[in-house]
Amino acid sequence: MKFFYSRAFIKQIFLATIIFAVIVLFSIIFLFFYTNQTSKVLVPNLIGYSMEDVDQIIKKNKLRYEVIDSSFFDPDFEKKTVIEQIPQHSLSVKKNRKIYLTINPSSYGNVVLPNLIQLTKRNAESTLSALELEIGEISYEDNIGKDMVLKVLYMDSEINEGYIIPKKSKIDFVLGNGVKK
Repeated sequence: MKFFYSRAFIKQIFLATIIFAVIVLFSIIFLFFYTNQTSKVLVPNLIGYSMEDVDQIIKKNKLRYEVIDSSFFDPDFEKKTVIEQIPQHSLSVKKNRKIYLTINPSSYGNVVLPNLIQLTKRNAESTLSALELEIGEISYEDNIGKDMVLKVLYMDSEINEGYIIPKKSKIDFVLGNGVKK
């Protein structure tokens, strides 16, 4: 027990602590420079830029990019432009950091028209809104089924189920007026 209180033991503990602290300090300094903590750049605002412009801006700032999504069409932005980026602009990141971009596709996606014939107007409208299609003009003709879909029209042509049309298209209906022929 006397050994723990001797000068030699205390001196050895003190030296071990100093050596350990120096090793930790040098490790922290080495890692700071090894992981490029000194080379930071600000993330540019890429929202609204075309892919050609983005490529130039990214190269100029010594960054990289990857397109992660381009499935949702936003009519507020031009085609093939950036609508979202991660990380956000004005953040400080290391050089060669990858910026993840969401691009506005060139058009809306397409949908397959389901069978709407013999459905009520209300059911047909809810089906179209679920498919992101818009209801256009509604006309009536003599048929005993009141508000029952008799024909589906797209660009003034009659279409059947299975027809592929772009989202946000206007679909016209011919409905029955409840009057027997």
